[in-house]
Amino acid sequence: MSAVLMSTETAFVARQSIEQVEEGTLLAPKFGPDGLLPVVTTDVVSGEVLMMSVMNETALLRTIETGEAHYWSRSRQTLWHKGATSGLVQKVVEIRIDDDQDAVWLRVEVAGGASCHVGYRSCFYRAVVTPPSSRPVALAFTETQKVFDPQRVYGDAPNPTQL
Repeated sequence: MSAVLMSTETAFVARQSIEQVEEGTLLAPKFGPDGLLPVVTTDVVSGEVLMMSVMNETALLRTIETGEAHYWSRSRQTLWHKGATSGLVQKVVEIRIDDDQDAVWLRVEVAGGASCHVGYRSCFYRAVVTPPSSRPVALAFTETQKVFDPQRVYGDAPNPTQL
Protein backbone atom coordinates (compact mmCIF):
# COMPACT_ATOMS: atom_id res chain seq x y z
CA MET A 1 0.00 0.00 0.00
CA SER A 2 1.22 3.49 -0.81
CA ALA A 3 2.32 5.58 2.13
CA VAL A 4 0.56 8.57 0.57
CA LEU A 5 -2.37 8.10 -1.77
CA MET A 6 -2.24 10.26 -4.88
CA SER A 7 -5.12 12.65 -5.42
CA THR A 8 -7.87 11.88 -7.90
CA GLU A 9 -6.90 15.02 -9.81
CA THR A 10 -3.56 13.48 -10.76
CA ALA A 11 -4.71 9.86 -11.03
CA PHE A 12 -7.37 10.21 -13.74
CA VAL A 13 -7.26 12.18 -16.99
CA ALA A 14 -9.99 14.46 -18.31
CA ARG A 15 -12.31 13.01 -20.94
CA GLN A 16 -11.47 14.90 -24.13
CA SER A 17 -12.66 12.79 -27.06
CA ILE A 18 -14.54 9.60 -27.82
CA GLU A 19 -11.38 8.13 -29.36
CA GLN A 20 -9.38 8.91 -26.20
CA VAL A 21 -12.04 7.34 -23.96
CA GLU A 22 -12.61 4.23 -26.11
CA GLU A 23 -9.10 3.60 -27.47
CA GLY A 24 -6.81 5.51 -25.12
CA THR A 25 -4.32 4.13 -22.63
CA LEU A 26 -5.10 6.44 -19.69
CA LEU A 27 -7.91 6.05 -17.17
CA ALA A 28 -10.67 8.64 -17.65
CA PRO A 29 -13.62 7.28 -15.67
CA LYS A 30 -17.09 8.76 -16.08
CA PHE A 31 -18.86 8.96 -12.74
CA GLY A 32 -22.63 9.48 -12.77
CA PRO A 33 -24.39 12.65 -11.65
CA ASP A 34 -24.34 11.16 -8.13
CA GLY A 35 -20.54 10.79 -8.33
CA LEU A 36 -20.76 7.00 -8.52
CA LEU A 37 -19.59 4.29 -10.90
CA PRO A 38 -21.16 0.79 -11.01
CA VAL A 39 -18.85 -2.13 -10.15
CA VAL A 40 -19.35 -5.84 -10.82
CA THR A 41 -17.11 -8.10 -8.72
CA THR A 42 -16.38 -11.70 -9.73
CA ASP A 43 -14.29 -14.57 -8.38
CA VAL A 44 -11.02 -14.68 -10.33
CA VAL A 45 -11.01 -18.50 -10.57
CA SER A 46 -14.65 -19.46 -11.16
CA GLY A 47 -15.91 -16.24 -12.78
CA GLU A 48 -18.91 -16.33 -10.43
CA VAL A 49 -20.54 -12.94 -9.83
CA LEU A 50 -20.02 -12.14 -6.16
CA MET A 51 -21.54 -8.69 -5.89
CA MET A 52 -22.56 -5.48 -7.60
CA SER A 53 -21.78 -2.20 -5.92
CA VAL A 54 -20.62 1.34 -6.66
CA MET A 55 -17.45 3.36 -6.27
CA ASN A 56 -16.81 7.05 -5.97
CA GLU A 57 -13.46 8.54 -7.06
CA THR A 58 -11.82 7.84 -3.71
CA ALA A 59 -12.98 4.20 -3.63
CA LEU A 60 -11.66 3.59 -7.16
CA LEU A 61 -8.32 5.19 -6.36
CA ARG A 62 -7.92 3.30 -3.04
CA THR A 63 -8.76 0.03 -4.82
CA ILE A 64 -6.11 0.71 -7.46
CA GLU A 65 -3.46 1.73 -4.95
CA THR A 66 -4.04 -0.84 -2.19
CA GLY A 67 -4.96 -3.90 -4.27
CA GLU A 68 -8.00 -4.46 -2.02
CA ALA A 69 -11.59 -3.62 -2.94
CA HIS A 70 -13.06 -0.37 -1.65
CA TYR A 71 -16.61 0.72 -2.44
CA TRP A 72 -19.00 3.54 -1.65
CA SER A 73 -21.80 2.43 0.65
CA ARG A 74 -24.97 4.18 -0.49
CA SER A 75 -26.90 2.99 2.58
CA ARG A 76 -24.27 4.25 5.03
CA GLN A 77 -23.02 7.15 2.87
CA THR A 78 -19.39 6.29 3.54
CA LEU A 79 -16.28 4.76 2.00
CA TRP A 80 -16.24 1.01 2.62
CA HIS A 81 -13.16 -1.24 2.65
CA LYS A 82 -14.66 -4.66 1.88
CA GLY A 83 -13.77 -7.08 4.66
CA ALA A 84 -12.43 -4.51 7.13
CA THR A 85 -14.98 -5.66 9.72
CA SER A 86 -15.59 -9.27 8.67
CA GLY A 87 -12.09 -10.24 7.53
CA LEU A 88 -13.56 -11.25 4.14
CA VAL A 89 -11.19 -8.95 2.24
CA GLN A 90 -11.37 -8.94 -1.54
CA LYS A 91 -7.81 -9.05 -2.95
CA VAL A 92 -7.95 -7.51 -6.41
CA VAL A 93 -6.28 -9.57 -9.12
CA GLU A 94 -7.45 -7.46 -12.05
CA ILE A 95 -9.43 -4.26 -12.62
CA ARG A 96 -11.16 -3.80 -15.96
CA ILE A 97 -12.96 -0.73 -17.23
CA ASP A 98 -15.66 -0.93 -19.90
CA ASP A 99 -15.48 0.67 -23.34
CA ASP A 100 -16.84 4.09 -22.37
CA GLN A 101 -15.19 3.97 -18.94
CA ASP A 102 -18.40 4.23 -16.92
CA ALA A 103 -18.39 0.77 -15.31
CA VAL A 104 -15.76 -1.32 -13.52
CA TRP A 105 -15.23 -5.09 -13.33
CA LEU A 106 -13.15 -6.36 -10.42
CA ARG A 107 -11.72 -9.89 -10.53
CA VAL A 108 -10.89 -10.86 -6.94
CA GLU A 109 -9.75 -13.53 -4.53
CA VAL A 110 -11.88 -13.55 -1.40
CA ALA A 111 -10.39 -14.26 2.01
CA GLY A 112 -12.79 -16.58 3.83
CA GLY A 113 -14.65 -17.55 0.67
CA ALA A 114 -17.67 -15.22 0.99
CA SER A 115 -18.58 -11.73 -0.17
CA CYS A 116 -22.15 -11.30 1.08
CA HIS A 117 -22.92 -9.74 4.47
CA VAL A 118 -25.86 -12.20 4.77
CA GLY A 119 -23.33 -15.06 4.97
CA TYR A 120 -23.58 -16.51 1.47
CA ARG A 121 -20.64 -16.75 -0.93
CA SER A 122 -22.26 -14.43 -3.48
CA CYS A 123 -24.72 -11.59 -2.99
CA PHE A 124 -26.66 -13.19 -5.86
CA TYR A 125 -27.82 -16.21 -3.85
CA ARG A 126 -31.41 -16.26 -5.19
CA ALA A 127 -32.92 -16.51 -8.65
CA VAL A 128 -36.24 -15.17 -9.91
CA VAL A 129 -38.54 -18.09 -10.68
CA THR A 130 -39.48 -17.93 -14.35
CA PRO A 131 -41.93 -18.25 -15.79
CA PRO A 132 -43.86 -17.02 -12.76
CA SER A 133 -46.44 -19.53 -11.55
CA SER A 134 -48.11 -17.03 -9.24
CA ARG A 135 -48.12 -13.45 -8.04
CA PRO A 136 -46.14 -12.06 -6.36
CA VAL A 137 -43.13 -13.40 -8.27
CA ALA A 138 -41.19 -16.00 -6.29
CA LEU A 139 -37.49 -16.35 -5.54
CA ALA A 140 -35.55 -19.63 -5.33
CA PHE A 141 -32.32 -20.03 -3.36
CA THR A 142 -29.33 -20.96 -5.54
CA GLU A 143 -27.04 -21.25 -2.53
CA THR A 144 -28.28 -23.48 0.24
CA GLN A 145 -25.60 -23.00 2.88
CA LYS A 146 -24.07 -19.91 4.37
CA VAL A 147 -20.28 -19.67 4.48
CA PHE A 148 -20.35 -17.84 7.81
CA ASP A 149 -22.76 -16.77 10.54
CA PRO A 150 -23.38 -13.01 10.14
CA GLN A 151 -24.41 -12.61 13.80
CA ARG A 152 -21.06 -14.04 14.96
CA VAL A 153 -19.05 -11.96 12.50
CA TYR A 154 -20.86 -8.61 12.76
CA GLY A 155 -22.42 -8.84 16.22
CA ASP A 156 -24.52 -5.77 16.94
CA ALA A 157 -23.28 -3.75 13.95
CA PRO A 158 -26.18 -2.20 12.03
CA ASN A 159 -27.35 -4.18 9.01
CA PRO A 160 -26.55 -2.23 5.81
CA THR A 161 -29.78 -3.37 4.11
CA GLN A 162 -32.30 -0.52 4.03
CA LEU A 163 -36.08 -0.91 3.71
